[in-house]
Amino acid sequence: MKILIIEDEINAAKELERILLNQDTTHEVLAILDSVEASIDFLERKNPPDLIFSDIQLADGMCFEIYREVPVKSPIIFCTAYDEYMLDALETNAVSYILKPITEEAVAKAIEKFKRLKSAFEPAATTRSIEKLGQQLKYTYKKTLLVEQREKIIPLPVSDIAYLYLEHAVIKIATLKGQQYFITSTLDELERMLDPESFYRANRQFIINRLAIASIERFFSRKLISKLVVETPETIVISKANSSDFLRWLEGVGGV
Repeated sequence: MKILIIEDEINAAKELERILLNQDTTHEVLAILDSVEASIDFLERKNPPDLIFSDIQLADGMCFEIYREVPVKSPIIFCTAYDEYMLDALETNAVSYILKPITEEAVAKAIEKFKRLKSAFEPAATTRSIEKLGQQLKYTYKKTLLVEQREKIIPLPVSDIAYLYLEHAVIKIATLKGQQYFITSTLDELERMLDPESFYRANRQFIINRLAIASIERFFSRKLISKLVVETPETIVISKANSSDFLRWLEGVGGV
């Protein structure tokens, strides 16, 4: 089985590689990658691995950026020191979630689960099951965000938000009425708080509200530009890899 390891802690990566090769000599570790950028480059250029072991917090960002940028079909076993990203994992091709420190027993159980799923379900059925689990956890999405304005903290209904924008490590929120606020969270944290039926992570800078979209324009290299009903600080570009998913989301029949 061809396996890709995405892990920025070299000792943890080498230990995982040792465990995998010790458990089955037919396992082949294609590469050990330590960043979002390197992983995107590898997955765009190489044939897909049979299985991915993926850390979540990498040297240059969250691993979920990889799976938004590249349409990865390989099953993923997440390995992390945190249990707070399980919902995000459900929105990918996750088959298991291992909490560090990684042990031989945990890896063996995760691979066994992967093999059972592979033999028992068609890929489409597995994907539908994951999506169903995500829907069951929908109650965790925020209805209101607490935003800052001068010395005040204001409760802002998420339905009033047009977009969220990352600029120089600061998150700016613009409303459908043109008001602007700031919030002390990361864009990744905010993405987990918002209902994916209403909000879409367009790229690394923007999360946009479906209600704020005025039109979509085709861009070169099969990318898309999303025009909103309010002005934005820069053009919102949807990558070629995400363009089909974005259009399905806009129609209400897909997306994450």
